[in-house]
Amino acid sequence: MLPMLKYELVEKNGWVTEEELLDYYAVGQCTPGIIAVNVSTFVGYKKRGIIGAIFSTLGMVSPSLIIVSILALFLEQFMSNKIVAHAVGGIKIVVCALMLNTVVTMAKKSVVGGLCCGIAVLSFLLAVFTPIPTVFLVIIAGIFGIILYRMGGVKL
Repeated sequence: MLPMLKYELVEKNGWVTEEELLDYYAVGQCTPGIIAVNVSTFVGYKKRGIIGAIFSTLGMVSPSLIIVSILALFLEQFMSNKIVAHAVGGIKIVVCALMLNTVVTMAKKSVVGGLCCGIAVLSFLLAVFTPIPTVFLVIIAGIFGIILYRMGGVKL
């Protein structure tokens, strides 16, 4: 979903900048719900206020809800089909590649110095190898960045 958000919101329509998308994504991780829905709500609010937030949220949720409801009726028949099982396996690989591409692209914009790189690597290692919730890691990294900036104007 994130590569599609980046394409639709930043590249195709120009509704937000890539930096704004990164901000919305970070806040979206800290708030309950699906990140893509949270991001669309933020963008809708930015463009048209409360009404924009409501309609962008409905626009993001409605198609998936309708499709999943229809597919649920036929789920058992689909999953027993070997062709569908292999197609799902291929889709998983493509999704991983899209996610990796988005992470690399966004990292190029947000990891702009040695200190940022250190925070990113440490956060990644803590997220992967400890049971610390990622929400706390995002909050702690944000607080750490603010403190460092205020202490000496360190460019992160």
